[in-house]
Amino acid sequence: MARITKGILGGFSGKVGTIVGANWRGQDIIRSTPKPSSRPPSEKQLLQQMKFKLVIGFLQPVKNIQTKYFGSGSGSKSRVNMAVSYTINEAVQLVADVPELIYNKVLITKGDLAGFQNVTAVPQAGNMLKLTWEDNSAQRNASVTDKANAVCYCKELGTFEIFESVADRTALTADITLPTYYSGKDVQVWAFFNDEKEKLACNSSYLGVFTVI
Repeated sequence: MARITKGILGGFSGKVGTIVGANWRGQDIIRSTPKPSSRPPSEKQLLQQMKFKLVIGFLQPVKNIQTKYFGSGSGSKSRVNMAVSYTINEAVQLVADVPELIYNKVLITKGDLAGFQNVTAVPQAGNMLKLTWEDNSAQRNASVTDKANAVCYCKELGTFEIFESVADRTALTADITLPTYYSGKDVQVWAFFNDEKEKLACNSSYLGVFTVI
């Protein structure tokens, strides 16, 4: 059953016969229902489906971050769609015909804010990582109040740990502590800045893979 929202000449949502109505990015649209295909998918289509499934599953836990901080969010694509498209096209490789992520090409955030300068991460006892960077608060649109954030991913566990606003840009260091069950596990680590108003972010920096101790 369809729901008409603006009268007989306006938009509606739902299915009427072979027509589907919806509201997409603030615009009322209609489309025909797709016809089921009897042909099996080609190898190229199957590969693209595998890539899409891999990327969607990987990025889902950071969706809230990318909704705010990936690209401009203008045009026909949402920020999340832009993140998915970028990752599929730039951060996936084939290993024995199986898609795998290239972690050092993954971007958690993508934006115009000044990024980190010479940022590093060093494992510390107690499931801790110490982040350090140099002061570049005088560069371009950087500010002393910009907030540092860290994102850690463990492939073995299939989980993310997200650390938001761990320090100001001028603090030049931050300690993050992972849960105890990460001990002995390898984690991929990214860091990014966002501004105090949470409107801008930089391109995230990939710091590397580290064994938690």
